[in-house]
Amino acid sequence: MEDLVLAERPVWLLLTIAVVAIALLLVLIIKARLHAFFSLLIIAVATGLAAGIGVGDVIDVVIDGFSSTVGTVALLVGFGAVLGRLVEVTGGAQVLADKMLDTFGEKRAPLALAVASLFYAFPIFLDAGFIVMLPVIYTVARRLGGSFMLYVLPSIASFMTMHALLPPHPGPTAAATVMGADIGLVVLIGLLIGLPTWYVGGYLVARVIARRFPDTPVPALLGDPRDVPEEERPGFGAIILVLLLPLVLIFFNTGFSTLEAQGTVSADNIAFQVSRLIGATPVALALSALLAMILLYVIPRRRRGEKVGGLLEELVDDALAPVCSIILITGAGGAFGAILTETGIGNEVADGLDALGLPLIVAAYLVTMAMRIAQGSATVAATTGASIMAPAIVAGDFGTIAVAAVVVAIGAASIGWSHVNDSGFWLIGKFCGFDTVTTFKTWSVVGTTISLVGFALSAVVFVLAA
Repeated sequence: MEDLVLAERPVWLLLTIAVVAIALLLVLIIKARLHAFFSLLIIAVATGLAAGIGVGDVIDVVIDGFSSTVGTVALLVGFGAVLGRLVEVTGGAQVLADKMLDTFGEKRAPLALAVASLFYAFPIFLDAGFIVMLPVIYTVARRLGGSFMLYVLPSIASFMTMHALLPPHPGPTAAATVMGADIGLVVLIGLLIGLPTWYVGGYLVARVIARRFPDTPVPALLGDPRDVPEEERPGFGAIILVLLLPLVLIFFNTGFSTLEAQGTVSADNIAFQVSRLIGATPVALALSALLAMILLYVIPRRRRGEKVGGLLEELVDDALAPVCSIILITGAGGAFGAILTETGIGNEVADGLDALGLPLIVAAYLVTMAMRIAQGSATVAATTGASIMAPAIVAGDFGTIAVAAVVVAIGAASIGWSHVNDSGFWLIGKFCGFDTVTTFKTWSVVGTTISLVGFALSAVVFVLAA
């Protein structure tokens, strides 16, 4: 923020304040059972004041952090929840689940869900893609029984891996741009590193963790399960069209954005302008939700001679109501992260790590990790880490493969070490029905494992290419 009044505090005191704030937050949520929305905002304000943010500014920082997070999340979650609810209530999730189980078998259901999530996560943001996949995960888990954790954690691992390591996701894309890396090569190196990282650090670890939670129930967040008669279910082709539409639109946007950045097409190109409109993730999800309303709900009901009327409006209300609390909690997490960002804790620690003279890829990982822990956002951590390390990359005259490996290492650092200042921590945890402790033991552990394995493989590529 401009003109922010911030009293000077030594780094050790800022770190102490941050640690105490997180500890008090966990006490309020876990022990005192105060709602996470209130707990996050109370601790955010108290942390800001203790860290030296002026009394007149602290509320502005909280509001800015809250609004910027909600502005990003609310549209994605809202449209994603409506699309998910439509797929669930029309029987589309049952169609997909049946097809998946018939193809891969019941024993391979967790792997099938993870692989499907891996493909779906390639172009679409973690939170939006995961919400759209949830109805299928719910349906498979209900049909086969056992712990919900067994089916959802491998899918979470897929979305986390793709979000962290591969363009066009914002973190690795920003890091590659700042460091002057070749985006195409980053994608290739990201896949080379990302696939074994996903399988070992994500899928296998997720399966091990899931066995520790044998009685996790399937949430009813998208409404009570409804067994739709087979003759009333939509066709497999219609479901695939609805779910693939956002991927196609986002790829359309990514392709033209790349061409425009390379100078192949001009910024005034009509196709480029259209791609920026319909290929933006919220718009792509909105168009998919509207298509789902028509293909999966309105047309089938009219063919059966049933009324549509206010039922569709009621269905949308039912989809949006449960996610309002999640959006508010996620925004409050963003507010807490904004407070920690404004204190400068992450930058101070990152500068200190950068000055230690560590090997380049190790320093890049640790600097990004410090930013991730300090302020929560994976995208901000990756962008900041890349900006701090970019001069060293230029001065070192590294090859293109080595630079791509550093970008992937930065992406790996940005997905691990998630805790209460990460909006994704609350978003995914609440959609899965996890309490705070369970979210730490699942989401945070899987993300950190992916982070460490991804970094290790990136370091190997860097050493071989340097």
